[in-house]
Amino acid sequence: MNRYESDFIANLIYYRELRGYTQAILAGLCDRTKGNIGVIESGASAPSFEMILKIADALEIHPADLFLRNASHQREEVREFFEKELSETVKSMVEKKFPAAQKNEE
Repeated sequence: MNRYESDFIANLIYYRELRGYTQAILAGLCDRTKGNIGVIESGASAPSFEMILKIADALEIHPADLFLRNASHQREEVREFFEKELSETVKSMVEKKFPAAQKNEE
């Protein structure tokens, strides 16, 4: 089993338990049997792309979070940081470097 597979399994179990779901509950939400979830969590079977999407939907997470925990949250935090902090800094730097361009826009 490679690192990505073990990370996927660990994250699947983490988010399933975080929601308070048993394998049976998750299976029901994904229209599968408890055994299907069990073989995925044990590493005996790899889920299809469709199944990964169903699992993520059932767990109410972004599919990327199954491979890199909190990936979608980290991406959103970077976006918010850029919009709140960096965009003003970059705008100020451009205004200082190219003051004539600012006057032409007005």
